[in-house]
Amino acid sequence: FKILQNDIFARMSFNDFWYEIVSYSETISFWELSGLIFGVLCVVFLIKESILTWPFGIAYVITAFVVFWEAKLYGDFLLHIFFLAMNVYGWYYWVHGTKKSESNLTITKMSKNGSLSSLGLSIFGVLVFAQVLINIPNWFEEMEPAALPYWDSTTSILSVTAMWLTARKKIDNWYYWLFVNILATGIYFYKELYFFSLLYFLYIGMALMGYVAWKKTMLHSKETI
Repeated sequence: FKILQNDIFARMSFNDFWYEIVSYSETISFWELSGLIFGVLCVVFLIKESILTWPFGIAYVITAFVVFWEAKLYGDFLLHIFFLAMNVYGWYYWVHGTKKSESNLTITKMSKNGSLSSLGLSIFGVLVFAQVLINIPNWFEEMEPAALPYWDSTTSILSVTAMWLTARKKIDNWYYWLFVNILATGIYFYKELYFFSLLYFLYIGMALMGYVAWKKTMLHSKETI
């Protein structure tokens, strides 16, 4: 982590950072802009526990399909097929997963065993998927080696875990999203994708806001029982 951190600061230039953001904003495609808007709205509605988070999440995934396919980012494309399924499942579960005595699905926290199991499976998934990314050039000769296989694997697999916990309305999802957003901010900066680095930096704040909002709701629910 220190190596990546030092490399990031070595590359840091405010002028480059700002120029990249302005240049990207001037050339952003319709699908990328749509994905940005839908992605932000999805998080905003998630913080508010609104069911609208799921249709906006689906809209984001559909636009992401186009962006990743055109950019030949096939790994991200495949990952978002899972995200599409999770958005559909989350929408269904938030509507039909409530108890008869409840009007809305309540926020809950994972048990200690559940937390350890999720963490263990996530770490295992990171190691396995990293090997997949590393070996892709051996399977497909025309494809270049992954630049940061372990870091990319970490953000991908932890996003899968976070998405599942979000669909189950577990407050623990925000821990994973916060960690993913922090990593992604550094990774995109390292790759000199400054616009996305800024976007994920904003997501860090939104994840913190989401955790605080859900925590208040969860505590209020306990008080009213």
